[in-house]
Amino acid sequence: MTAGDAFPFHRFTGTHREIGRQFGEACQDLIRQHRDKALGRLREKNHISADRGRSAAAEYRSTVLEHAPFFDEEVQGLAEGAGIDLSDAYLLQLRAELGVTTPPDLIDGADECTSFAVLSEATSTGESLIGQNADLPAFYRDISVVVELVPDDQPSILMLTPAGQMSYIGINDRGMGVFANFVTCDGWRVGFPRYFLSRLALTHERVDDAIAAIRSVPRASSRNLIMMDRSGTAADLETTPTDDARIDPVNNLLAHANHYTADSLQAEERSTGRQLRNSQVRQARMETLLREHHGQLSPARMREILRDRVAIPDSICRADDDREGSDIITFASVIAEPGLGRIQVAIGPPSVYQYHQYEFGQSSEPDSVEMLAVSSLIS
Repeated sequence: MTAGDAFPFHRFTGTHREIGRQFGEACQDLIRQHRDKALGRLREKNHISADRGRSAAAEYRSTVLEHAPFFDEEVQGLAEGAGIDLSDAYLLQLRAELGVTTPPDLIDGADECTSFAVLSEATSTGESLIGQNADLPAFYRDISVVVELVPDDQPSILMLTPAGQMSYIGINDRGMGVFANFVTCDGWRVGFPRYFLSRLALTHERVDDAIAAIRSVPRASSRNLIMMDRSGTAADLETTPTDDARIDPVNNLLAHANHYTADSLQAEERSTGRQLRNSQVRQARMETLLREHHGQLSPARMREILRDRVAIPDSICRADDDREGSDIITFASVIAEPGLGRIQVAIGPPSVYQYHQYEFGQSSEPDSVEMLAVSSLIS
């Protein structure tokens, strides 16, 4: 990869079955790579065989059918388009859930993403901003895509996602943005998949309605969701499978990493030691930078903040080999302006790669929004 590289962009339209099928056809090779990597990781890290993983993934389907059948239509279409088994297509939606058997297994994901939301009162442009550095195993850098999904019966979605995953992080064309973080607790169960919560929220126009939808489903696992709508409402929702806590902005700013911050959920936290410290350091650093630049925050300023490498290996921007024995990196970085219907996305780590802009109705590959100037990065 070179600094100017961008994630592939695809636009899929029609019924949910058609959208899934188009996704499968267009990204067949990447989807199969994703499936093979996911199965390999389950085998190597969790000692779960391919057959056991597929069987476990299939158990979640009945909950999806009951509470959001459009997802099942998309997953069926994906399997058809990519030429893979339906159980494999479901497995791609359940990376974290399938790897969890006991509480210690949750810790592997505890030092992942750093997210933010900035209301218009704190920006220099008058436009609210939301986004995150997405941290996952490095291979996700090679198999992820930016997609515009245009269903017949729901808002359009502009989203970064691993190939074959029907929900990850992004915005809708009604001015809603939804981003997400891993959080760790006990009580994971068969239920509504955590990744689907972002898309479920994006079927709505307002944060309050999105939160009500998230609360209405029997969640399989824990997830933190940071949300913003066009009306000027932003909120962070920390969840367990059975409980949640809403956190509202302070001075028009929100930031989150990978630990519970709400008083009511402190007893749920299962991240400890290095992982907990990593999350706490990243969140504190993000909060500090947002406060320092309050009133001057813009997409350009957020690019600098998301490239921040202070406190390695606990930095906001995580690069290859920052921590010995770990393959987690910032595989992608996203800055969204939901009110304008556009997102800027960089292949990760963003300290090395340029950001490219994607918009609703885009008909071609994106252009870079900048020249990468290392001297401008915060240090």
